[in-house]
Amino acid sequence: MAENPLRQLNQLGQSVWFDYIRRWEMISGHLKHLIDADGISGITSNPTIFEKAIVGSKDYDEVIQNLAYEGREAT
Repeated sequence: MAENPLRQLNQLGQSVWFDYIRRWEMISGHLKHLIDADGISGITSNPTIFEKAIVGSKDYDEVIQNLAYEGREAT
């Protein structure tokens, strides 16, 4: 089997970062798999990535609803 190209980059001294983060990535074990199998060594994010994660999944619905019931507002 061919060596994982991401692992090859690691061997050449290149850090491979995951440019997307979502709660599911962490609770499902997918992020751990990316670290263990592919050598992912970091995660980057920004407001647009967080917006896509929140709007594009139901991962955050319960937490957001609870905050809304408490009268909390987005700032």
